[in-house]
Amino acid sequence: MFIAGFPAGAWGTNCYLVAPGPGEECVIVDPGHQAAAGVEELVREHRLKPVAVLLTHGHIDHVASVVPVCGAKGVPAWIHPEDRYMMSDPEKALGRSLGTQLMGELTVGEPDDVRELTDGALLELAGLSLTVDHAPGHTRGSVTFRTPGAEDLPPVLFSGDLLFAGSIGRTDLPGGDGEAIMSSLARVCLPLDDATVVLSGHGGQTTIGRERATNPYLRQAAGAVGAPAFPRRGM
Repeated sequence: MFIAGFPAGAWGTNCYLVAPGPGEECVIVDPGHQAAAGVEELVREHRLKPVAVLLTHGHIDHVASVVPVCGAKGVPAWIHPEDRYMMSDPEKALGRSLGTQLMGELTVGEPDDVRELTDGALLELAGLSLTVDHAPGHTRGSVTFRTPGAEDLPPVLFSGDLLFAGSIGRTDLPGGDGEAIMSSLARVCLPLDDATVVLSGHGGQTTIGRERATNPYLRQAAGAVGAPAFPRRGM
């Protein structure tokens, strides 16, 4: 499996292109603020053919480039129905003004083809098998995408803003829920193999094993430690 990624825009949101290998079809995960140029560069460099955009949730720092990317490539965008409204009304999702000085010119709205994700769905796209897990807490419609391991490759979890290296997504924005995110961590992350590589919405990669041992929020979800204060990282 081939994965290329880069941090984009004002919030350094990670965008990933995932394919069986260079020169093949790919999916694009979370093309956020100012991500279109980076997507195009990786598509050209690695001779990829995008067939879908997958969104871990609806915050503008993860979806701001969906319209131009989908439009340029003629591909559908997949999002959970509870977060779909955020593509057209990002300020409602944040409970505040975005601020034109920070965001600059911004295209909001839905691409021509939007498809809705469901918990437990298996997406067969670009020669890949990706399992969808609904993981509310950061937003009501947050999801993760995970790939199975292979003989020489570990499983991969695209965690969005559910789980970061050493932390988790904030819960103080509209739709956030501290109890829900702890439940999602327990249900979605704790059953995974320690070797699972975690590629999150912000920051560097980690593994489930490392987070199980050191992340205070994941340890709390497992009942190992008391409750730390909830973070305010990201959007």
